[in-house]
Amino acid sequence: MLETSTPEAPSRAAADAALAARADAAHEFRSQLASLSGALDARALRLTRNPVEAQDLVQETWMRALRFEASYQVGTNLKAWLNQVLFSVFVTRCRKLKRERRALDSLGSDPCAWTQRDPEPVVKSLSRSVQGALDSIPSQFASAVTLVDIEEKSYKEAASQLGVPVGTVMSRLFRGRRLLAGMLDDGAERQLCAA
Repeated sequence: MLETSTPEAPSRAAADAALAARADAAHEFRSQLASLSGALDARALRLTRNPVEAQDLVQETWMRALRFEASYQVGTNLKAWLNQVLFSVFVTRCRKLKRERRALDSLGSDPCAWTQRDPEPVVKSLSRSVQGALDSIPSQFASAVTLVDIEEKSYKEAASQLGVPVGTVMSRLFRGRRLLAGMLDDGAERQLCAA
């Protein structure tokens, strides 16, 4: 009597083997992470020279490491990778701190003067940024955003003016706002990095 194997048996065995291999990799990853804790703490302290900041730096490094645990391959030099992640987080924090200090320095040393500054140049700059972003998105989205957000018309009024259903206005408004937010965030980042 011949034994017939079902097509499900090999695929199930392969899936089980893959799952077992993934579990082994996860176990090795976490055990290596634990063994590198002291070295990572020491490196963070050398970089920051502040125990509290060093702990924050290590915490962010662990979070990133665990976020990318699924892509870990057994045999990878985890210590080198973690040190690179730690250094990358450190550099990012330094750049952010530098931008914040520049922004504070530009305000001057008198806190009372901060509130007395003329907001008009800032408003004009923001208006130009928003108008530039509005001009660069597709017109159907720009018109919905303009009518509802700038001219403060209701969805029904905007739908009537555009000759489309209210649901279409809501959809275009959502997509237009999302496009604008992406463009304005990118522009703000570029301005901060250039500062």
